[in-house]
Amino acid sequence: MIRHIYQLYRNKILIPLLKLQYTLNKIIYSTLSLKWYSFRAITIALFICLINFVTSCNNAKIKEIFRDTTITSFTSFNNLFFDSAQLQSFLNNQPNFKKFASQYSDFYKQRNYEYAWFDSTGITEQAANLMNLLNNSIAHLQDSSLFNQQLNENYQKIIQNKNHVSKQTILQTELLLTGEFFTYAAQNYSGSDIDAASLGWFIPRKKVNLTALLDSTIKYKNGGPYIPLNSQYNLLEDYLEKYMRLQKTYPTDTIPYPKQLLKLKSASPIIADIKNRLYLLGDLPTNDSTETFDSSLYVGVKHFQKRMGLLEDGVIGKNLIEQLNVPIAERIKQILINLERIRWMPAETDSNYVLVNIPEYKLHVFANGKELFNMNVIVGKTTNNTVIFNGKLKYIVFSPYWNVPPSIVQKEILPGMKKDPNYLAKNNMEITGTSNGLPVVRQRPGPKNSLGLVKFLFPNNFDIYLHDTPNHELFDATTRTFSHGCIRISNPKKFAQYLLSADTATVYTSKVLDSLMHLPKEKWVTLNTPINVYIVYFTAWVDANGQLNFRKDIYRHDAKMKEKLFTKEEKPNF
Repeated sequence: MIRHIYQLYRNKILIPLLKLQYTLNKIIYSTLSLKWYSFRAITIALFICLINFVTSCNNAKIKEIFRDTTITSFTSFNNLFFDSAQLQSFLNNQPNFKKFASQYSDFYKQRNYEYAWFDSTGITEQAANLMNLLNNSIAHLQDSSLFNQQLNENYQKIIQNKNHVSKQTILQTELLLTGEFFTYAAQNYSGSDIDAASLGWFIPRKKVNLTALLDSTIKYKNGGPYIPLNSQYNLLEDYLEKYMRLQKTYPTDTIPYPKQLLKLKSASPIIADIKNRLYLLGDLPTNDSTETFDSSLYVGVKHFQKRMGLLEDGVIGKNLIEQLNVPIAERIKQILINLERIRWMPAETDSNYVLVNIPEYKLHVFANGKELFNMNVIVGKTTNNTVIFNGKLKYIVFSPYWNVPPSIVQKEILPGMKKDPNYLAKNNMEITGTSNGLPVVRQRPGPKNSLGLVKFLFPNNFDIYLHDTPNHELFDATTRTFSHGCIRISNPKKFAQYLLSADTATVYTSKVLDSLMHLPKEKWVTLNTPINVYIVYFTAWVDANGQLNFRKDIYRHDAKMKEKLFTKEEKPNF
């Protein structure tokens, strides 16, 4: 096997990788009998060399690939070569692989068109590993797009009649294997080939250079694979496997809504069904068939409510039953949709950032890769969606003016002024000029200012920012879609203090911040170190406690992605 790897990568591979691959080869023949979750870990390791070969971070410089004519049947361990015209002929007949034409060309030019998956002894172990990986992805991750009937037929012919297979079949299989590997790598590390912007996603999608050599591998001295995925991906994928197993035992019938709210010590025939489902979902440590609402069920209900984003009151009502009745097949789709979104996320290059998850109504602050604190937020109405994008937070504006958007002036301010001549004075507003026939209106700083006492700016084309609000009672609602698109945060003072904590020139104590938030005119403060802000949309994720969370699709982004990712037969179409 090491001989094959040397043949494939020659002097460009690191010695530590060779040693690691050799060790892993000792267990390859047992992988087929392993459970899926064990197999996945091993196949990832077995494909260290190939993953590193076809992936690199989007910041890597793309190098022009030249044909290496020094590689011949005399200088190589392999005597199997083909002609570039044969590659072009193959691609002309394979529309699914045409999008990888440049990757094919670069891959084989640097090999001087030497076979990668075959040598003089036959098909290599790398090919068997890839076939196993593809088949398991199809079976367990429901990724039917990875099934290639011609490749499977050829592969079976080769392993059953390796001495009686035509050269044409071998060449076709060689090129099919390469194409399927490109497809697998592209989908698993970049995501599906769909227009993210059409689904409301404006965070630049991570780019993966499929023809990059082993430049990125050199950075990992321990021989570990470079997998450009957000750390959340593996956590959520683990739950995908659990839910696929759960689908076999989870009830498919519908629990009826209770006629009245069920509380601690209540009794009802549906309680036994509720206990069973909460047990299967992992919210109850033990199961029983009694119809009494006991203390154990109370704890389990609150645990489930927290994971679903419901009011954590320990009471069984319509909202809780509605979530328990969601079929596991639908939850699996929800997980798959969010795995796709994670593939779109940029690689984690900075461990200090702010993340706002719209369906969760939460802002999370991460420092050194760990969550430091979070707070509730209010996001845009369903008619004024908060946009999904990212930017760098650069400025804090204390005691801000609110420059009223023209649309609000037209729809709200002018009608208010018409009804009440003192409307502007009552709302601490003033007119500063005119524009396009409309008055330019702004609201002065103060406790009734619509932006509250402070706002946080990260310049963007969507005119969206974070800010305080005078209406803090709205943060108690479980569904918080009240804004015109900007994001209101529940604890702006704490957030400002964190952002300014790195400033060594000024000490922003609690007293200083209070004074800044009560000035007669706004004051801008520029951050010494701007911080990345991601406004995202995840309806399924794993929290810091390892618990799987689900949220409602408030903007129907999931529904739109379903149309893109799933076929009419309700199977994923990645």
